[in-house]
This record gives sequence, structure tokens and C-alpha cells, in this order.
Amino acid sequence: MANSPLRSMTGFARARHPLGDGELVVSVKTLNHRSLDVHVHAPSVADPFENAVRALVKSRLARGHVEVRISLPPAATNGNAATLNRTLLEEYLGAFNQAAAEHGLDTKPDLNAALRIPGMFGESTQGSELPAGTEAAMLDALGAALDELNQFRAREGAEIAQEMSGHNSHIGVLAEEMEKIRAGAQEVFQNRLAERLKDLLKGVQIDPQRLAQEAAILADRSDIGEELARLKIHAGQLAGLLAAGGESGKKIDFLLQEMNRETNTVLSKTSGAGEIGLKITELALAAKAAIEKIREQSLNLE
Repeated sequence: MANSPLRSMTGFARARHPLGDGELVVSVKTLNHRSLDVHVHAPSVADPFENAVRALVKSRLARGHVEVRISLPPAATNGNAATLNRTLLEEYLGAFNQAAAEHGLDTKPDLNAALRIPGMFGESTQGSELPAGTEAAMLDALGAALDELNQFRAREGAEIAQEMSGHNSHIGVLAEEMEKIRAGAQEVFQNRLAERLKDLLKGVQIDPQRLAQEAAILADRSDIGEELARLKIHAGQLAGLLAAGGESGKKIDFLLQEMNRETNTVLSKTSGAGEIGLKITELALAAKAAIEKIREQSLNLE
């Protein structure tokens, strides 16, 4: 079964569905998030359907902060008009006035603050019967909104993937250039290390053959061939993920960490290696910049 296309995590869609004498409206908005974080905003009369709404969202989306807003026709919510909890308000005012008297304070309660107290408003339960087929209409509208949302996210994902592919190709080119320089620099590295050993061993007699062996060992440890090979392999794996599509955001993030690690090792091994080292450093820094650009863009992918 083919993977779905790469999708971004940002988007918005809205769908409408006839219900009773009016219209039901569902909107879905998504933002970046490391996991799937679903928030449903709907009149409390629709609470029995929330689990079905969440299940449908989870079947269509893998990652992202998701806000689902459901608006029912006025006829379906007229019985749920907000009502003032007079008992709670009177208790608040009584407690406020008592506290003011006990402490000798000349002040009056703030009605705006009182009305913001949780539970100060409730919903009447009279006439809360929903029209027949409300759940089906709600899920149909939500399904249509999610389809439209995913089409938008797939278009945006394709644009992101194309830009990421360009940076990834550039990393491959930079790795090839570093390999060319490395191939011609082995003798330079060996000579530099041999001179360093001689400086350290001044006045100490050592067999020239042993000195050459030690220099070769140190040169091998400072070689960047393996790092460049792994960098190219990871770049190839990244290209494959971008081409394959699907839910690749977390896999891409892991690959980028590995690519960044290889590039950092190249920089550490070639520091202080003279003019040739500076050329490799310049290329490695360019590769790090490209990796960072890919990382920034990958944060938008599902």
C-alpha cells in the first residue's frame, strides 16, 4: 500500500451540513505539535458525540495541535441558553460584604469579576433534544473538513519537501567536494602530524619507522573519510524519505541529528589543519547551515 503524501501540520478547513431547519458547521484548524493534540469546542449538548469526533480526527491525522469547532443550528441549542447561577452570585456577594465589614474596608464587589467565577453561568437543560441524525451530520461534515484540510496540507507539504530536497542535494555536493580535498590532503595531514610528534619528542631518540607508524595511526584517526561516507548515506536516506512520503517527520528529525553529528566530527578533525583544513571547514559549515534549514522546515511536517 503506497504511503500518503508528505503533509505539513498547518492548515484550516470548514464544512457545512444541513441539520433540521438549519445548518451544522464544522471547522478544523491545525498547528505544529510533536504529537497529536486534539481539542474539541462544541455546545455541551453535543458532548455525547465527542469520542466519535476524536476517533475520526485520529483516523485522518497523525501529528499536530488540532482545534475542532462545531456550531449547531440555533434551534438545536435554544434550550441551552446560558442562565445565571443566582444562588452562587448571592453567596459570593454575601461573603464579599462580610469580609469587607470584618476588615473595615470601604469597597464594593466587582460584578464583572463575579460573573467570571467558574460555575456562575450554567446551561438550561430544558428543550435540549437534538434533531434526529445530528451525530451522522456532524461526522459527515467533520470528514469533509478533514479531507479538505489534508488536501491543503499535502500541497503545502509537497512545497516544503521540494525545498528540503534542494538543500539535501547541496549537502551531497558539499560532501563530494570535501572528499576531493581529503583525497589530496592525506600526505599533508601525515606530514603535519609527523612534525608535531617530532616537536613533542625533541631530544628523545625514536626509531624513524616507529615514528612513521605513529604518524600513520594519528593520520588515520584524523581522517574524515568515514564521516563523509556516512553523511552521504544519510543524505541518500533523507532523499528516500522525502520521495516516499507518509508520516516521516520524526524519522527525518533523527536523520538530521545524525548528519549534524557527522558534520561536527569533520569540523573537529580538520581544525588547525592549515589551508586545506580551512577549505574543508568552510564546506562543512555550509553543510551545517543546509542541515539547519532542513531541520527548520521539517518541524512543519506531519
